[in-house]
Amino acid sequence: MTYYVYIIYSETINQYYVGQTQNIEERLQQHRNSRSKSTKKANDWVLVYSEIFPSRADAVKRESEIKKMKSRKYIEGLINKI
Repeated sequence: MTYYVYIIYSETINQYYVGQTQNIEERLQQHRNSRSKSTKKANDWVLVYSEIFPSRADAVKRESEIKKMKSRKYIEGLINKI
């Protein structure tokens, strides 16, 4: 199984969201269709960054690391390395 840590961005609310999933496309659709409590304020979410992991545990650990930074600058640094 492959797992992903992803960062999506909404221009409408100028906000990033960090998450993890097995299926990025399906999860992105859920965010755009207000099926996620934390992202239902907007429907223009776009995928701006992702990382691949061999296990859900690894993906959850990385998601947590990114979220603990609590830094827009850090997130934008990850995105701009692409």
